[in-house]
Amino acid sequence: MNLPTICVIDDHQDIRNALVEMLHLADYAAVAFASAEDALKTLDRSWQGIVICDIRMPKMDGFELLAALQTLDSDLPVILITGHGDVQMALSAIRSGAYDFIEKPFRREHLLEVVRRGLDKRQLVSENRQLKDTIAAQYKEKIIGHSTAINGLKEKITRLAKADVNTLICGETGTGKELAARSLHEQSDRNKGPFVAINCAALPESMMEAELFGYEAGAFTDAKKARIGKFEYAHQGTIFLDEVESIPLSLAVKILRVLQERQIERLGSNQSINIDIRVIAATKSDLKQLSEQGAFREDLYYRLNVVELHLPPLRQRDQDIVLLFRYFVSQASSRFNIVAPDLSLHVIDTLMQHGWPGNVRELINVAERFVLTDTLIDQRSLANWQSDSSRSSLPNRLEHYEKRLIEEALSQAQGSIKRTYQGLGIARKTLYDKLAKYGLDRHRFMDD
Repeated sequence: MNLPTICVIDDHQDIRNALVEMLHLADYAAVAFASAEDALKTLDRSWQGIVICDIRMPKMDGFELLAALQTLDSDLPVILITGHGDVQMALSAIRSGAYDFIEKPFRREHLLEVVRRGLDKRQLVSENRQLKDTIAAQYKEKIIGHSTAINGLKEKITRLAKADVNTLICGETGTGKELAARSLHEQSDRNKGPFVAINCAALPESMMEAELFGYEAGAFTDAKKARIGKFEYAHQGTIFLDEVESIPLSLAVKILRVLQERQIERLGSNQSINIDIRVIAATKSDLKQLSEQGAFREDLYYRLNVVELHLPPLRQRDQDIVLLFRYFVSQASSRFNIVAPDLSLHVIDTLMQHGWPGNVRELINVAERFVLTDTLIDQRSLANWQSDSSRSSLPNRLEHYEKRLIEEALSQAQGSIKRTYQGLGIARKTLYDKLAKYGLDRHRFMDD
């Protein structure tokens, strides 16, 4: 069921019809069943509504249905209809997981109020599940690479993951700041909780506060129903604030309070809600400089920057370029269902000579284009790499090219000396001399 629907279960047709009519008049969708057994054939974990069920019924009664639904979905609100003699049993059932009970004869206003609260609870549960399912479905890839810079980053992430402190990730556009944040979350003790990513630059300033803090019904003109904010969604997990430099100064003081007190208030509410979160922020700017210029709150900067993590640009991890490119080509080939073209020496050389101003994000785009068009990309679109490389002397360019070919051969041979020198068509001693000359360690190219 896609729309919130109330499931009514009662073996008395008159009561069943009266309940459904009452709910329809209140603009609720409802379906009715004469037995719990029939209802169970329809109810499942994806049911968006709630259940109203009489206790005393033949065969399967309300308590048995409640037990079955608790096994199916413990978060499904079940409202029990009770007679005068069933009140104590109903209270016992609530301790067992029932949402509420309604005593016969019931007042219309009371029934509709309980229904409204039950549907609100179900909506919040559904939103939480949808968010978690979205997060779980998102593509999770490990940090790929064996360069000195990336190995150092991996080691630091592993150490910081257990620290559970506010972390600021700094790096150029396209260096993988969200991937680093996910890795911190997945290696932390919060990994069973949600990872909630927010791109602060993508949110209009007028919507940012409501999106982060949530709001109560009636908080503003279009606030028809209460909504949980992203901070509250991230409870017992991690919230990732990307492009945090885009947070307006007017909102920064409220975020500072969240970092200090781990409490939020929804818009339109005076009630503080405790939250247990880890905050990871990311920026491509110099936040310290921005704070000195008055463009970013200095106290917020220091609160976010308990620990700082710097991501290396792709030009500083050139040993990883071909490895990453092969990986993204493989991913694109699977996604587009196209056989990946072979990587020629010309393609490899072009990749290695390019400066990659767009970093890994640019590399992904080039890999996808390569798969789709069977061409790397025209040289002018690769920022005229020939003119850049021509500034180096010929001997330096030859050495650079030789080093990259050896690294590629080592990668293909997974660090095997024999397979590497055979693949390159050189002697074993020559290979060892080249490894020493370029400071290459074959162990870096072995599979973990």
